[in-house]
Amino acid sequence: MSSKIILISGSTDGIGKQTALMIAGEGHRVIIHGRNRQRCRETVREIRSLTANEAVEMICGDLSSLADIHRMSEELHQKYERLDVLINNAGVFEKKRRLTADGLEMTFAVNHLAVFLLTGLTLDLLKHSVPSRIVVVSSMAHAASIDFNNLQGEQGYSGYAAYSLSKLANILFTFELARRLNKNEITVNCLHPGVIRTKLLQAGWGNGGASTAEGAKTSVYLALSPQVEGVSGKYFSGLSESRPAGIAYNEEVGKKLWRISEELCRFQYEI
Repeated sequence: MSSKIILISGSTDGIGKQTALMIAGEGHRVIIHGRNRQRCRETVREIRSLTANEAVEMICGDLSSLADIHRMSEELHQKYERLDVLINNAGVFEKKRRLTADGLEMTFAVNHLAVFLLTGLTLDLLKHSVPSRIVVVSSMAHAASIDFNNLQGEQGYSGYAAYSLSKLANILFTFELARRLNKNEITVNCLHPGVIRTKLLQAGWGNGGASTAEGAKTSVYLALSPQVEGVSGKYFSGLSESRPAGIAYNEEVGKKLWRISEELCRFQYEI
């Protein structure tokens, strides 16, 4: 198996860090991402030490900032000629409504719009190494409906509702992007990692959950397994295809969310 270049957002902690550790252990070139430069450095050193893989690198950036995502993209384009796999793993849970520097609600901005924008900005790098893959970490806690008048908690905010909406947005984005892409070149799939013992779980639901090693399995599978080669536009739970809420299959809803996301990000995809 040839070495792949794999970027994992939110990989200095939790499921993302474990995903990076497992993929680096397979000998691939892994790009760690986090907001804090010191934590990125520490994670790189730790994974290099544990895997004896020196091809573990880092990129820092704040996914709540549209400008910083653009800066990250510029840095990635300077450092890398291609990208084989993008794993959109980063996520937040906000109990109270907070706005980003761009005036966007934090949960929607980080969990959905950052995925939308970072994927769009790196799509050319993924095209340079086809067949390539995009993986989006969603959740079984995704919403079963969407209120386009309250996407950012404008009419009323609940941390759980905001998180659930953002995870539905991940699935709608995955399915819509898959419809627009040629799956023979770039596949895109999303997943529920399980109920995993992470800081995000503690923030929203308290203690408990399975290990991060268990939580990383599906991301690693979708990133590397030959069994899902050519599979696109699917939602996985464990290592099997599953079915999300019915609204996820509504193409008109997916297209509408796409248009709104382009407007909010001030970015249009070139596919």
